[in-house]
Amino acid sequence: MSETVRAKRFYKDVSVVPHECRYAIALDGRKAKTIGRNILSAPTEAVAQAVAAEWAGQGEHIDRATMPMTGILSAAIDGGDEDADAWREEIVKYLGSDLVCYRAGEPQALCDRQASCWDRYVDFMRAEFGAILVTTTGVIAVPQADASAAAARAALKKVTPETLFALQIATAIAGSAVLALALWKGFDTPEAIFEASRIDERFQEERWGVDDEAKAREERLKADFLTVARFLSLLDR
Repeated sequence: MSETVRAKRFYKDVSVVPHECRYAIALDGRKAKTIGRNILSAPTEAVAQAVAAEWAGQGEHIDRATMPMTGILSAAIDGGDEDADAWREEIVKYLGSDLVCYRAGEPQALCDRQASCWDRYVDFMRAEFGAILVTTTGVIAVPQADASAAAARAALKKVTPETLFALQIATAIAGSAVLALALWKGFDTPEAIFEASRIDERFQEERWGVDDEAKAREERLKADFLTVARFLSLLDR
């Protein structure tokens, strides 16, 4: 199998420059562009500096796998307002089958662990957004009140495409809009929130041992989740 072709680094200097009330990444003084040929710019200088650091840290060749912040920002820009509504609705849709709302019926040790961890996130949704969520046992769908979805949708109505795209990624990784929204609002540390999404997996590991392949996949998911967490935190600076 041939090696993946990587573009050779074509620039020396990386800087952050003003661009239409945003902050653009410039390579040798020229503004970088996204895959969609839009200017690579961020809504906050903190995000722009983090993206610029990824470009500055490249060696002889550009390795996109080492530039996750660039990838998130670029995709959000190319999607823009046109895709923002779809990202918002995808997040809200998760509330209908959210991880923290579907609890095990047995064994009791797992039931207790889920309740101990997840109840506080359900309480968070009520306190932060006025969204009252119903929890259930088993896999049979339980409808959530329209008002709860509306409350989450309203909270996400005026946020930037960058925020929505990052939250959509966090939601998919965690299997939970509740946990993604908790991440956004800084309800707990990113590490603790990721662990909250792995309650069932941890319980199975304790009973049956660790599956190396599954663990490797989890580590990749965790790295992606923490990258999204950092991206969201820099959007607030």
